[in-house]
Amino acid sequence: MPSKHINFSQSFLGFGSYLLTKLDKPKSIDDVWKIYQNDFSNDYYAAKHSFDNLIMTFIFLYGINAIEHKNGLIYKCN
Repeated sequence: MPSKHINFSQSFLGFGSYLLTKLDKPKSIDDVWKIYQNDFSNDYYAAKHSFDNLIMTFIFLYGINAIEHKNGLIYKCN
């Protein structure tokens, strides 16, 4: 029987919450991607995401005013 359910870590919302924890200070998209790849390879994050998913998750976070983009860096909003 097919399943249409995904784990929270596989969703944009779950990935977004993870990404927000990594934005303790402003970072470039490349820096965040490297941090995620390192965390995934060391089993600190359970779900595999593509770079496209990272970008779409940042678009989602921007849309809900959770992040800002200035001078090539991503900032977490308060």
